[in-house]
Amino acid sequence: MRWTDSLQIRAPADVVWRLTVDVAEWPSFLPTVQRVERLDDGPLRVGSTARLKQPRQTAAVWTVTVLEPGRLFTWQATRTGLTLVASHMLDEIDAGCRNTLTLDATGPAARPFGWLFGRLVQRSLRAENAGFRTKAEGSARRPG
Repeated sequence: MRWTDSLQIRAPADVVWRLTVDVAEWPSFLPTVQRVERLDDGPLRVGSTARLKQPRQTAAVWTVTVLEPGRLFTWQATRTGLTLVASHMLDEIDAGCRNTLTLDATGPAARPFGWLFGRLVQRSLRAENAGFRTKAEGSARRPG
């Protein structure tokens, strides 16, 4: 099962990218994230892990699987019978960038997960993307 949300952000892609990879700061501007605890130090890289707590969910450990600086960040978490893969993809466009968030669910529990939580997942992706837009556009307007 796959859910996607894509929107235009009127801010440079590098501003959105900095927000994207600074996962420890997500709770300060994303309504979809309550807590993030980095489980390693340094810049985000393939193999980096973080414990992420979201509303109405138990905390999960997410592991970075793909990192293309300035463009793509993908990580995954597993739960019983379910693997979740979340991607953040940036594309530069004339008036800023396009931010695309995707969540893929695979495994024996993916279909029931989709039936039970699909609408919530889609709303969460929209809310998360709106949070990135609000924060990035505010940061891009702030001088120096």
